[in-house]
Amino acid sequence: MKSNRRNFIKSSSLLGAVTLFNSPIKSFGILHKNMNEEQTIGHGDFKYKVDKNWAQIGTGYYPLLNCHEMVQDQSGKLYMIGDHTANNILVFDPSGKLLDSWSHAFPGGHGLSIGGEGKDQFLMLTDCGWFQNKEGKGEGQSGQVLKTDLHGRLIFAIGHPRTIGIYDEKMPFKPTETAIAPNGDIYVADGYGSDYIIQYDSNGRYIRHFGGHDNANPDHNLQNAHGVAVDTRDPQNPKLICTSRNETCFKVFTLDGKFIERIDLPGMHICRAVLHGQNLYAGVCWSDNKKGEINWGDSGFVTILDNKNKVVSNPGGTAPIYDKGKLTPSINLETPIFQHGHDVCADKDDNLYVCQWNANHTAPIKLTRV
Repeated sequence: MKSNRRNFIKSSSLLGAVTLFNSPIKSFGILHKNMNEEQTIGHGDFKYKVDKNWAQIGTGYYPLLNCHEMVQDQSGKLYMIGDHTANNILVFDPSGKLLDSWSHAFPGGHGLSIGGEGKDQFLMLTDCGWFQNKEGKGEGQSGQVLKTDLHGRLIFAIGHPRTIGIYDEKMPFKPTETAIAPNGDIYVADGYGSDYIIQYDSNGRYIRHFGGHDNANPDHNLQNAHGVAVDTRDPQNPKLICTSRNETCFKVFTLDGKFIERIDLPGMHICRAVLHGQNLYAGVCWSDNKKGEINWGDSGFVTILDNKNKVVSNPGGTAPIYDKGKLTPSINLETPIFQHGHDVCADKDDNLYVCQWNANHTAPIKLTRV
């Protein structure tokens, strides 16, 4: 049943690199051609009205490259991480007004997670190490993981795994994501590096790592471990949901790294799992074409799974179809809504905010649930 709130809506060093913008901010709407303001996408009980002009910013003042991820704090503010070093973090209110902007000069600003309670909330940021040079070509360097407060003040940094002996000199470290367990443990997904999930305690001290490529059981391997999330939908049995994007699936592990199961999502090259209520949301960066080949063009969308990990809606993609209990491949619409869905943030009203990679420097798109 839809919530009363939704029915109502329906009817009516490093620190030296930080740059804070505290002066009043004017709003500059970004215009998008060929956009139908009333367009509704999605399936079943998960349908949304598309708003590509939600973010009230002007890219001349606050330039964007790729909008990678977004989270919401307990006060309702929305934090977006991108890879433009002038403003890696943009902070919005729910109406799309820009409230703040700051940077740690992350050329590969990629992953953003939020933890803590009340005044003690904090951010975990990852710089994956990949960035675009002046010629527009990709370059790489070692990545980094940092814990900051909500204003960007550094709390601590997690070092390269080589410094504690779990990586050798030939193993790349290009982290893409973090997740925070109920006890404060931090899980780092080395999704563009060596494909391990590395577990640390709340103070950044190493505990264990798992995943990688060379396990006797191939289900334990990860291929492009792009995301990691802690699933507490069953509070008595929390789990880790890890992305294996090249295999078009999520792999589920215990919090101490023991493999449980895989969630196959044929046709969908997914990013991290986002848990909200009893549902799982994910951005689909690419999908396959009708021939079963990867469509590297504008083929992204959003996928939504229920508490049984069954796909119930694909906003921007084809309707989910199960044949004899197995999901058939899902692809994007012939007239794409999205280009490359990279992340989804769900607010308290079940609206979604979609961040996109490689989307012509555009801001996040809001999907208002109807």
